[in-house]
Amino acid sequence: MKDKQGTIIYVGKAKVLKNRVRSYFTGSHDGKTQRLVSEIADFEYIITSSNLEALLLEINLIKKHDPKYNVMLKDDKSYPYLKITSEEHPRLITTRKVKKDKGKYFGPYPHAGAAAETKKLLDRLFPLRKCNTLPDRVCLYYHIGQCKAPCVNNVSPEENTEMVNAIIRFLNGGHKEIKDELTEKMLKASEELNFERAKELRDQITDIEAVMEKQKMTMTDQIDRDVFGFSYDKGWMCVQVFFVRQGKLIERDVSIFPFYGEAEEDFLTYIGQFYMQKEHIKPKEILLPKDVDNELISQFLQVKTIQPQRGNKKDLVELAIKNAEVALKEKFALIERDESRTVRAVENLGKALGIEPPYRIEAFDNSNIQGTDPVSAMVSFLDGKPNKKEYRKYKIKTVEGPDDYHSMQEVVRRRYLRLLKEKAPLPDLIVIDGGIGQMNVAKSVLEDELGVHIPVCGLKKDDKHRTSQLLIGDPAMVVPLKRDSQEFYLLQRIQDEVHRFAITFHRQIRGKSLLQSTLDGIPGVGEKRKRSLLKHFGSIKKIKEASEEEFRKLKLPENVIQNIIKHLKEEKH
Repeated sequence: MKDKQGTIIYVGKAKVLKNRVRSYFTGSHDGKTQRLVSEIADFEYIITSSNLEALLLEINLIKKHDPKYNVMLKDDKSYPYLKITSEEHPRLITTRKVKKDKGKYFGPYPHAGAAAETKKLLDRLFPLRKCNTLPDRVCLYYHIGQCKAPCVNNVSPEENTEMVNAIIRFLNGGHKEIKDELTEKMLKASEELNFERAKELRDQITDIEAVMEKQKMTMTDQIDRDVFGFSYDKGWMCVQVFFVRQGKLIERDVSIFPFYGEAEEDFLTYIGQFYMQKEHIKPKEILLPKDVDNELISQFLQVKTIQPQRGNKKDLVELAIKNAEVALKEKFALIERDESRTVRAVENLGKALGIEPPYRIEAFDNSNIQGTDPVSAMVSFLDGKPNKKEYRKYKIKTVEGPDDYHSMQEVVRRRYLRLLKEKAPLPDLIVIDGGIGQMNVAKSVLEDELGVHIPVCGLKKDDKHRTSQLLIGDPAMVVPLKRDSQEFYLLQRIQDEVHRFAITFHRQIRGKSLLQSTLDGIPGVGEKRKRSLLKHFGSIKKIKEASEEEFRKLKLPENVIQNIIKHLKEEKH
């Protein structure tokens, strides 16, 4: 589905296309679907030979075009894994990237804290090396017994293999066996009156119990599996994924997103996208709720999928569904509040201005100090939220001195000439941080020079530099907005953000220009020497007053010293 500018805004699949398309344009819908339908200006369709092919094509099209009404279906989370490297002296590390590098990966751990806690325990139990590159002397880890220091000691491959195998055994559910071994060693150390060693072993056993107590036993067959459950209401869906590794429910993942089609179909799309992310390693088995196409997912993922009818597995799926229902209820209040602050505020702003809802807003602001280092900045808001990848900074090229009008002309011209050349989407509303003058010059560039008609409004500030009035039209009129309305707060956020962005950019430019001084252009004096001179003498004035002897204290070459003195003398005259 495409908007009036031909931008793809939604990708979906349907077994019966006519019914699916008709469903959007008949009957009552929630606010989100109404917004989607109001933006549809055109659509195209592709016929596929099977449901599997349709699912794969849908996922690839979403990935390629990034439609704004599909964006929440994408899962871009990355989870920490524990990894044993395949180096000569292996390391145990946490990583969020799974690579084909012969390393051994364990996880995922949806909470970084769980991975860090387990790693901390294993570091105390098994002293593998810690350094990225071997140093030339032992470090703190050696002194606290968490590294055998292969940098200076001869650690045999057999010792490394033994520790690696023990870690693998532990992470594969053998923690009870490790605990029994440590208990035996503790008792032996106690009998030998080696109480310090016995205490260390006792602490390690306590740590194992503390870490493993947080992981609930769910299965006894030790199979790695992911358990999916979902719930939906009022056009929103919540998917819960339980990660079961070696019989342990090690944590869960929660995703809440809007959907616009059939719940079961969008749930299948979500699972397909979930495993298209390289961070998600497919387990040996996936448990799914009933009423979804089990066979399609199995074909697509090439993994054993089960819809359990009874027993522990069914209980686990129902637990995931129950968690999804609870999470969805808890989030509705937050979702409603976010909607009122963003999309609904945009729609109300459109009504107040007498235009279509400005889902894409771009705002401009100039910044300079008495005309020096003039810059301008543009921020973009999409659906009432900052769209930071579209922010732009501009150095003013054609204007000298403090001239806000011509600066605004130049920047508006540059921005929209480029968008027209690239055939990129134009905004629905342009906000100018300024009064009638700046607003009018922006309109003249758009309409008289570029031939485009985009609503332009101006934002005036009061004596305390706060958002005061919204102006639009020719002649300009003040648009009445309640100061406690969400649309007024949205304009405040836009004005504050563009001002912040412009000021930050101006400070960067000014900071660079402040480093420019009379020392520039002296042969042999680059940035490093310039900084060194300013640091040593404290100011340009003191450099000018310095003697040759004082320059020699900095160990500068004689020809550079003479160049500096000659240059500064010429400047005086």
